[in-house]
Amino acid sequence: MQRLCLIIASLAGFGAVAMAAFAAHGIGDPTALRIVESGVRMQGWHALALLGVGLWLPRGGRLAQAAGVAFTAGMVLFCGAVYSLALARISWGVLAPTGGILLMLGWLLLAASAWRAR
Repeated sequence: MQRLCLIIASLAGFGAVAMAAFAAHGIGDPTALRIVESGVRMQGWHALALLGVGLWLPRGGRLAQAAGVAFTAGMVLFCGAVYSLALARISWGVLAPTGGILLMLGWLLLAASAWRAR
């Protein structure tokens, strides 16, 4: 699980940089650019959070694992819905808020894993 978190974190970080470059050079609509920048910001921060989870996993136990799952699912849902809205004008309804809730849950689970560390 530790290696998986580190791999997903690395790919998410790569994706955030790639999307930021695309946004800076390929999006002319100011509203779409603002929306994508929000997604990039959340993806970048949570890529780093997932990197921390991967490093913490040997001591963090099941709560840290759950935090990693929440961060991963939250990034996919939130950022995917945001990018879809900005780039294709497709709204996925509750996916972005659900992803946001999962991201917040990931932080709470990470805090709980630190509180209960072995």
